[in-house]
Amino acid sequence: MNSLTLPSPAKLNLFLHIVGRRPDGFHELQTLFQFLDYGDDITFTPARDKSGAWLEDSLPGVEDEDNLIIKAARAIENRTTSPTPGISIRINKRLPMGGGLGGGSSNAATTLLALNHIWKTGLNTDELADIGLTLGADVPVFVRGHSAFGEGVGEQLTPANPPEDWFVVLKPDCEINTGKIFSEEGLTRNTPRITIAPAFEGDASRYRNDCEDVVRRLYPEVNQSLEWLSQFGPARLTGTGACIFGRFPTESAARIIWESKPSGITGFVAKGVNISPLHQKLTELE
Repeated sequence: MNSLTLPSPAKLNLFLHIVGRRPDGFHELQTLFQFLDYGDDITFTPARDKSGAWLEDSLPGVEDEDNLIIKAARAIENRTTSPTPGISIRINKRLPMGGGLGGGSSNAATTLLALNHIWKTGLNTDELADIGLTLGADVPVFVRGHSAFGEGVGEQLTPANPPEDWFVVLKPDCEINTGKIFSEEGLTRNTPRITIAPAFEGDASRYRNDCEDVVRRLYPEVNQSLEWLSQFGPARLTGTGACIFGRFPTESAARIIWESKPSGITGFVAKGVNISPLHQKLTELE
């Protein structure tokens, strides 16, 4: 087998409502996930002289065994009954770490699906999603590969089809501590539940990110970026940030705004897609 390169796409939380807090301390959420046609790429290369999987290049500040890619690989290895052929893994990292775009979770899902394919493990989507949930609450949506209304900690998924608009995504120059955000006393934790998966149409003001007010207060860089992007339409935090996004009907409209962004802010323009680019690629391989 030759090397296999697969996409590891970003996601947005088009809204994020916190509807309660569980006895174990985790928060009950309702959210709408949508993928972007932008993200990392991961290359899997067979190696005859070793077994198992390893990273060619470590991510700065992350031990390999703490990397979700390696954790996903180990989880697949543990489900096999025969020695696994060696696989070298190299990541082309585009997504910012800690940006709220699901980069680590997406990397884990791509690894699970890739190694299940390469090693012919034979696990089905439900089994892979269950493994993914042990790695992180956002991993199952990437494993399943369809935009979805998420409940629970985000793992209870109902397929959804929000409009596939264009997005300007900005990364303010700060790192968000997710644990700090969820432990803040001022965090809204009682947003009323909605009973159906919304299509994100009509009155978008009904939907929001309940983490946003706390993040804006604690991280001035996020507040400034949101104020700037809000000049051109509704802008919102994704996850606990630090990334923010604004939606636009066309690529040209998004790129006009992108070209005018303040200096010192990184980011990208991407299209929202309801079928994950990873699953589009895997379908081509079948």
